[in-house]
Amino acid sequence: MEGQNGIENMNVVVEQEVHMHTEKKGNASFLKGFLLGMAVILVMISGIATIGYTMFKSGGYVITSFKLDEELTADVLSEPVQMKVAEVLSALSTYYYMDLNEAELAEGMYRGLVAALGDAYTTYYTKEEYAEYRTSASGVYYGIGTVLSQDLNTGIITITRVYKGSPAEEAGLKAGDIFLSAAGVSAEGMDISEFVSYVKGDQGTKVEIVVNRNGEELTFEVERRKVEVPTVESQMLEGGVGYLQILEFDEITTQQYNDAIISLRKSGMKSLVIDLRDNPGGRLDVVVSILDSILPDGMIVYTEDKYGNRSEYKSRDGKELGIPLVVLVNENSASASEIFAGAVKDYQYGTIVGTTTFGKGIVQIILPLSDGSAVKITTSRYYTPNGNYIHGVGIEPDVELEYDYLGDPKQDYDIMQDNQVLKALELLKK
Repeated sequence: MEGQNGIENMNVVVEQEVHMHTEKKGNASFLKGFLLGMAVILVMISGIATIGYTMFKSGGYVITSFKLDEELTADVLSEPVQMKVAEVLSALSTYYYMDLNEAELAEGMYRGLVAALGDAYTTYYTKEEYAEYRTSASGVYYGIGTVLSQDLNTGIITITRVYKGSPAEEAGLKAGDIFLSAAGVSAEGMDISEFVSYVKGDQGTKVEIVVNRNGEELTFEVERRKVEVPTVESQMLEGGVGYLQILEFDEITTQQYNDAIISLRKSGMKSLVIDLRDNPGGRLDVVVSILDSILPDGMIVYTEDKYGNRSEYKSRDGKELGIPLVVLVNENSASASEIFAGAVKDYQYGTIVGTTTFGKGIVQIILPLSDGSAVKITTSRYYTPNGNYIHGVGIEPDVELEYDYLGDPKQDYDIMQDNQVLKALELLKK
């Protein structure tokens, strides 16, 4: 996806002193209602005792209960803070040139409270955003089976990938197709997150998709079905070398990995290349379960929180991969991918090839809230088996090699023209 350009509207900002008059129409009740609401919030949260579950993608804790920090709550939601927020809201209500959306203002305050930590990985999710997150984390959704991207300069929404065996592939959609409309709704000027909602839908329903392909307008009727996102792809290479790419560590990844390994072994696999390039990470429990089937018994990764609490994740099933291994990484291999590469490197169980990884050595949990929204919170640091903390540093490969595609970039990707894959094959022959 391309970034936005640097052009900005050159508007002159005129500052002037404005006095608040809460007696203006509607403002007295607005202010009174806000202060009452804040008081109600204080009473409500003082009664919070437990939250029964969490969904976690890059984290290791299952939170079953938490205790309200009454002192912090009293400080942050103190009377001066409440009054200042009330003043700001009153000013907006009185002088902003459009009507205010109270629900959006409230969501903005929650989001801003979390953002004030300055941690890019600690975020607030609205109810809708959290529902979408859970869908993406599961790796299963109802739709047509495409990956979309949006050019932030032009707003154009393009199909970047069509999953094998998906309704989209069966209908004839291809990577590179430019969306014109879905379900009769034009893609022009629409944010990708909103447009996707018209592509997805209930299982068994059909959606009309109109695309531009090389200047030609094409129309497809595609049935929405349950789509299981392929997070693992595999094939046999020359010399009995199995190749297995893990795109992300989602709920379904462990089963997909196990199925791929069984298939490769049946095809005569004697050694293995695991490709984690551009893998952004995923669920801690998933990467641990996969490493459990690869590494000898022992520590895989451990975490420590600010209280010094340590959680250990170990290989303990008594099984190992048992064949030569090369792991491919690059600067976009992050989080769970780095847990994988770090453990393999510390055990000297395989050779890491590529470029230094991203460097995300912290763990998050997702904490659902009572209204269906959620907060993702960075809770701890993680360490490789040898005690290495890689946040902001990354994992250096055993064999440093920048990516260089040796084939024709205008043609379809050929794995045998990938210099890092070729280096892996070379190492496995020794």
